[in-house]
Amino acid sequence: MDGSEQTSATELAEWCGREPETFPYDEVVAHFHRVGKHFVSRDLLAELDRVRRALPDDADGRYRELARFLQTALDKFDGRYDNPSYLALEQLQLPGDDGCPDRNHAQRQHDRLLVLLIADMLRFELAAAHGCIDLLPEMRPDPRITAKRCRHGLRAIRPALERLGLSADYDETDPMTAAGGVCRTVFGDTTAAESRTLKLTMLPVSLVHDEYMFIRALQSYETTFALIGVQLRAAVAALERGEGAAAKAAIEAAAQVLGEASPIWSLVATMQTESFLTFREYTDGASAIQSRSYKSAEATCRRPDQERLDSPAYHSVPEVRERVLAGQPNLDEVLNAAAGILAPDMRAAVSSAMERFEAAVFKWRKTHHRIAVRMLGDRRGTGYTTGVGYLEQVRTIPLFKARCPFGHGAADESRATHEVVAAAA
Repeated sequence: MDGSEQTSATELAEWCGREPETFPYDEVVAHFHRVGKHFVSRDLLAELDRVRRALPDDADGRYRELARFLQTALDKFDGRYDNPSYLALEQLQLPGDDGCPDRNHAQRQHDRLLVLLIADMLRFELAAAHGCIDLLPEMRPDPRITAKRCRHGLRAIRPALERLGLSADYDETDPMTAAGGVCRTVFGDTTAAESRTLKLTMLPVSLVHDEYMFIRALQSYETTFALIGVQLRAAVAALERGEGAAAKAAIEAAAQVLGEASPIWSLVATMQTESFLTFREYTDGASAIQSRSYKSAEATCRRPDQERLDSPAYHSVPEVRERVLAGQPNLDEVLNAAAGILAPDMRAAVSSAMERFEAAVFKWRKTHHRIAVRMLGDRRGTGYTTGVGYLEQVRTIPLFKARCPFGHGAADESRATHEVVAAAA
């Protein structure tokens, strides 16, 4: 064992099942950061597995955080490494994870988590640019890229900052200084639990600098689609009650939050291609195809065609697939069932809101596809898909049965997609 690994193993042996609050998180995470998750030694992983197996029954939930951290840290050791474990999603407490169906509550959860994730990424970029940190030291970006990341990151969280009542008045002509100011504001109001969550949900597989940004960006999109899922389920419930105005508002809110998230793609597009291709060598098995948040939102729009339900896309999210097969309600079906309840003008208003949401999703898919083309070329995907070929096949799947994927505003959306990628290049 090297020095940091020996320290971690010693700390684990000394902890030996004491109070969960005293677990040596700092030492373990520091070693993972020093070598990269893919390269942690089998001996240390075996020690962590021993701790996991010795955890007591947890009826009161005292060991829940530790158990989840160990599940994330040991995913490769267990041979179950995938996208949710790569992104430590169980530890993030995404909107809706607490079972609360209230849209306003979920919006606050989303805003707070999004701000923390992106601000943490900005803090890392600034620390690396100023030579204040040795975390992920390989393939550092130049100052021009760092400034772009700061600008796009600030744009991504500005609406959430404003809703949270945090100052969002900054000079966009000096994005690095502005990012520093926003970080001071955000982290001056951070709880100990939030700080620990940020620490425990960053376990890169490599030592490549850009992987930090990549993880935080993907976690941010998972947060976004988790909120969208809550909003769409609220729309379904409203239609079942015959409340067309409430359904329309929920669907429009879903379109708005996805639109607000578009700068995250601009952020991802600043990733250095060589960096991405370097760390993705160690992410095989983890792919966005395994996103439960995205599939849950998609399946709330309409029941996927049987071919898609039987494809790896849904077999990779079995709990979502099971809910669909069990007949979970969706917007398409509920709107049709409400035909005799809603007034024609209200039905048309809800349908128009669905169309606007679909347009936002198509814009998101097109941007994802274009960035993947630039980064991957004809390389296969890491989730055992064909990569760009898979995204090409699925990007035009309609969200709603009677809608054309290239309907209203398609030309504008295509232009906007080009602009997102070009702005980050």
